[in-house]
Amino acid sequence: MLQVTLDARWPNARQIARVADIIREGGLVVYPTDTIYGLGCDMMQKKSVERVYQMKGKDRKHPLSFICPDLKNIARYAVVSNTNYRIMKRLLPGAYTLILPASREVPRLLISKSATVGIRIPDHPVTKMLVEQLDNPIITTSIHTPEKDQFADPQEIAKRLPFLDAIIDCGLIAPQPSTVIDMTGDVPKLIRQGKGSIEAIPDILVDG
Repeated sequence: MLQVTLDARWPNARQIARVADIIREGGLVVYPTDTIYGLGCDMMQKKSVERVYQMKGKDRKHPLSFICPDLKNIARYAVVSNTNYRIMKRLLPGAYTLILPASREVPRLLISKSATVGIRIPDHPVTKMLVEQLDNPIITTSIHTPEKDQFADPQEIAKRLPFLDAIIDCGLIAPQPSTVIDMTGDVPKLIRQGKGSIEAIPDILVDG
């Protein structure tokens, strides 16, 4: 397993390129985001995505989200209306997972029964540099301890999950879920309140 230690404020591009090469070769990596340490791989490599599902013990009926480098890239993998684009410009990069109608570019394994996908653009320099190095988006999903807590310490992840291919260590991250917003309807709908604020979306539907 490759373990790379980086300063999140000034990440080393050469070290990130090493991790990007591992992802291109089908590897599974753990990397920092603005909410959690994420587990990921190349979205377009089916065998790697299957490994993520196996590691998570997750049902294939629950599609995984993925990270894009920018708004322009999102439009390749999802149908984005003009209204939603204006909202997304206010939110991203940030601690949000946006549910959008999937385009034909997305592998079937990652599309929900309702033909939607979950997409993120985290506000984290390391994540940004990593995904910009790659031709494809990367899977993003949380990893948990046996007690069902999310990992905060990358060194603990390395001990518990020695079969990973690489870990980017940016120190401790206090795990917080992203805010999930469904943008498939006429009005955005809050699915889960997490780290990301919803104040920038005045007309959002909130259950309860």
